[in-house]
Amino acid sequence: MTQSTHGHHLIAGDWTAGETRFRSAPATGQAQEFASGNAALVDRAVQAAEAAFADFAATTRADRAALLDAIADQIEARAEAITAIGAAETGLPEARLQGERGRTTGQLRLFADHIRAGDYLDRRHDAALPDRQPLPRPDLRMIQRPIGPVAVFGASNFPLAFSTAGGDTASALAAGCPVVVKGHPAHPGAGQIVAEAVDAAIRQTGMPAGIFSFIHGDTHEVGQALVQHPLIKAVGFTGSLRGGRALYDLCAGRPEPIPFYGELGSINPCFLLPAALAARGAQIAQGWAASLTMGAGQFCTNPGLVILPADHADAFADAAAAALAEAPAQVMLTDGIADGFRQGAETLAASADPVLRHDSDGRNARPAVFRVDAARFMADPGLAHEVFGPAGLIVATDSDDQMLDLARALEGQLTITLQLDAGDTALAGRLMPVLERKAGRILANGWPTGVEVADAMVHGGPYPASTNFGATSVGTMAIRRWLRPVCFQNLPDALLPADLRD
Repeated sequence: MTQSTHGHHLIAGDWTAGETRFRSAPATGQAQEFASGNAALVDRAVQAAEAAFADFAATTRADRAALLDAIADQIEARAEAITAIGAAETGLPEARLQGERGRTTGQLRLFADHIRAGDYLDRRHDAALPDRQPLPRPDLRMIQRPIGPVAVFGASNFPLAFSTAGGDTASALAAGCPVVVKGHPAHPGAGQIVAEAVDAAIRQTGMPAGIFSFIHGDTHEVGQALVQHPLIKAVGFTGSLRGGRALYDLCAGRPEPIPFYGELGSINPCFLLPAALAARGAQIAQGWAASLTMGAGQFCTNPGLVILPADHADAFADAAAAALAEAPAQVMLTDGIADGFRQGAETLAASADPVLRHDSDGRNARPAVFRVDAARFMADPGLAHEVFGPAGLIVATDSDDQMLDLARALEGQLTITLQLDAGDTALAGRLMPVLERKAGRILANGWPTGVEVADAMVHGGPYPASTNFGATSVGTMAIRRWLRPVCFQNLPDALLPADLRD
């Protein structure tokens, strides 16, 4: 990070200090000061985005692809600095940040290739039929067009892949939509270095400066001003159910309501079926323990709920406890997240039986696992709430029918996992019609942590997993959030978008 831009906002190519400051709270090292945004800065950034929109929307797919590739290159050129400050701010291991940086640059390049191919435009043409009886048909052409300036919120748990130049930003820029990013105060330094990379790529490719702004903020003012600004046309958000729902309600309450694409929370149930447990129960328990504690449980796909037959519950709980007994303490992203994890574990402890419980203090967390029967689980809605961190709940069912009843009672999820063998096919077949209505991704004999960035990926689901069950925040289909279909009737080629001309 250069001294001239340290702690500043980036507003349409200009680094701006702002009048007020806040201090970061890193896991290690010295705290640093950053400018704190306000509604006036938001208005300046959004006005610049709107001014740049028409020209940016008219750029060729090849030119936008070159921009995305350049952003990826500029991020890689700052790799060491990003890893160093990201590790200090979040406590995440360097290897994790290096992998996340690869995912971030990979998805930028994936969207570059995606828009070069052009299939996402869904172009359709119904040629004119002037002689059709009893009425002629006009010439109809349809294409997906960008919607306008987009607001993106950085995520606490992914300082790179879901933040400044993460999937929301990459897909919006690919679509031709300018982006205003609200940086997350958990990793302001990492966010700012990535913003420098985006700024450098915009200058390198000659794109309008207004297509990207980055605003620091440690209060709710920036977020509220963004989602309520009349020129913002959609919002991308990854975060808590409480915070996301508040922003969603603001979007819905505007004079012109806009879509809020929020990924909010999930307990990612895992159904462990009897034949699989009989054949490899200890192995399944070890796999679940590893997934539960990956990244201190700070993934939106963390498998916090296990559902299994009661006659396998004791053996599974013992094997899981043994696998987790020596799990080391892990640093959590922020003090607030660590406090929330401890409170969530206390809530589970008040209603469920302990299987394994470690003391967690300060910003550190160790796993906590509890157990309850299905009847108690379905009678207590609080047990189905996400605990962000390495906390798991084992639910024992006394029949296949009760397992189905529990599945029907679940809220929307990002993922649902089936552990099954050939002998479980009949039960799995009964579950599938229920499960596919509950989650955006259903997987077999794996674990949900780890989301492949690919064409077929769906990272979203029915509420409260996300606020729009028809959208995904990962994979190339994410670009659809920032597009809308427009039909052009009898327009001459000169007035059509370039991608729709003969």
